[in-house]
Amino acid sequence: MSDHTEQLCATVAAAYADQRPLRIEAGNSKTFLGEAGDPGEVLDMTTHSGIVNYRPQELTITARAGTPLAKLQSVLAEQGQMLAFEPPHYGATATLGGTIAAGLSGPARPYVGAARDFVLGCRIINGRGQALRFGGEVMKNVAGYDLSRLMAGAYGTLGVLLDVSLKVLPLPRAQVTLIHETDAATAIRQFNAWAGKPHPISAAYWDNGRSYLRLSGADAAISSARQTLGGELLDNDTQLWRGIREQERDFFQGELPLWRLSIAPATPPLAIDGVSDDQCAIGWGGAQRWLVTTADAEAVRRAAANVGGHAQLYRGTATPRMHPLPTPLMTLHRNLKLSLDPAGVLNRGRLYPDL
Repeated sequence: MSDHTEQLCATVAAAYADQRPLRIEAGNSKTFLGEAGDPGEVLDMTTHSGIVNYRPQELTITARAGTPLAKLQSVLAEQGQMLAFEPPHYGATATLGGTIAAGLSGPARPYVGAARDFVLGCRIINGRGQALRFGGEVMKNVAGYDLSRLMAGAYGTLGVLLDVSLKVLPLPRAQVTLIHETDAATAIRQFNAWAGKPHPISAAYWDNGRSYLRLSGADAAISSARQTLGGELLDNDTQLWRGIREQERDFFQGELPLWRLSIAPATPPLAIDGVSDDQCAIGWGGAQRWLVTTADAEAVRRAAANVGGHAQLYRGTATPRMHPLPTPLMTLHRNLKLSLDPAGVLNRGRLYPDL
């Protein structure tokens, strides 16, 4: 155990003894997500940074939680590899720990998997100040209780991430994006029909009367798909997908509340009073719906729940920001929190107000 890890453990142990809340911070690029939580004392993770182990031949990498995400991706790119789930940065200071804690995935998520699917293992500090290891560092060696994937999307409420081991993938040999002029309902039908075919689709998005379909892989596969799918070829599509991933497109700008809905991909456009097509965007091939609207928060959540989904507020003042959980699921959350952080020391109230 490094001196820095020992210091972090001691800080958490002291907070546990005093029943004193801690707020885990590093790059602060994701503070707008989730609930505000208890202010608490800051546990600074910025100096807990660096690559611990990188095995390009085995497609695995282990890095400390405070490692800048841009630095990690740069190291991978030098070896022709990438984080296939395309995590959003939401700022130049983004870190690996914050990305995994928020469970963030980008445009490729429906086609390659979510952030949690690439987590092989991790080291954490629990709410008692104990350093624990879950999972492993390579795909063929996942040992012990595999609670590592629970850390993805837990917002630091279950443990302080120290190191994270991830599976990585090679960069695609080629990539193109096709544009189709279409309405939202047609785009959803097309995305779902195309996803059922052996096309090398790696992203699908719609807003403002246009759909964007990204193809990635071998030249021959892309060429064949283009002939079948048609559409207009977009030159230099890197800026487009960055704008979608980082919410830099015009659709995401402005002051209106921004909602992210997660629903079944084939679900037709939702009918919500006061929400028009130009206030909607569609990602993840239909599974992710974005709304910029002043519509009543309960109406938005109800619309998502009625089709088996949930809604999260990304920008705005409505509370709670997270979709309320059914009682049985909230009970599981509380039990997990009590097991790993019995005094509620870590990021108290960051995920849900009473956790």
